[in-house]
Amino acid sequence: MSMFFLAVGLVLVVEGLAYALAPSFIRRMAEELPKLADEYLRIFGVAALAIGVGLVYLARHL
Repeated sequence: MSMFFLAVGLVLVVEGLAYALAPSFIRRMAEELPKLADEYLRIFGVAALAIGVGLVYLARHL
């Protein structure tokens, strides 16, 4: 359970940094997001998921 809280905390740190360091970029991205086709969003989501799983695997086994 502590690993879960660690993961959620790290996600919040990364998200917070993005909003703190580049709020105008985040706003522009949010405006462009509805214009993207569902297929592109799905591909991006699967790629992010795969990278995340790989990073967790590396962190646990190195």
